[in-house]
Amino acid sequence: MKFEMTENGFETETSYGKLAISSNEEYGFRPFQLLVTSVAVCSGGVMRKILDKMRMPAEHISVEAKEIVRNPDEADRIEKIHLHFTIKGSSIEDSKMDRVLELTRKNCSMVQSVHESIEIVETYEIAQ
Repeated sequence: MKFEMTENGFETETSYGKLAISSNEEYGFRPFQLLVTSVAVCSGGVMRKILDKMRMPAEHISVEAKEIVRNPDEADRIEKIHLHFTIKGSSIEDSKMDRVLELTRKNCSMVQSVHESIEIVETYEIAQ
C-alpha cells in the first residue's frame, strides 16, 4: 500500500476506492479507528469460520467496540479494547462459546499483532 499526503492527512487507493485517513474526523478515518476496526472485524471473521467448523453456523454476528481505553500520557496510545459479539444462530451452543472465543483470539492475526501491547477483552451474547 502506498499513502500520499493530502492537505488534511493521507490517502491510499484500494480496489474498493479511496481511503482517507486524518487526525480530524471531518476529513477521514482516524488512525485509531482503523486499528480498532482491524481488530474487531478480524475477530468477527475468524469467529464466523470457527463457528462454521464447529457446526454452529452464525446467521449474523455483530461486533461492538464497547470500550476503547487510550492513555493521554503516552501519545494517546490504545491500552484496551473491549469487543462485544452478538451472535445469532439456531445451533449456537453457549457451553462451547468459551472455546470459540479462545480460538478466535488465537487465530486472529490482528489480535495476535497487538497481543503484548493492547488488552483485548471479549464478551458475547447469543441473540434469539
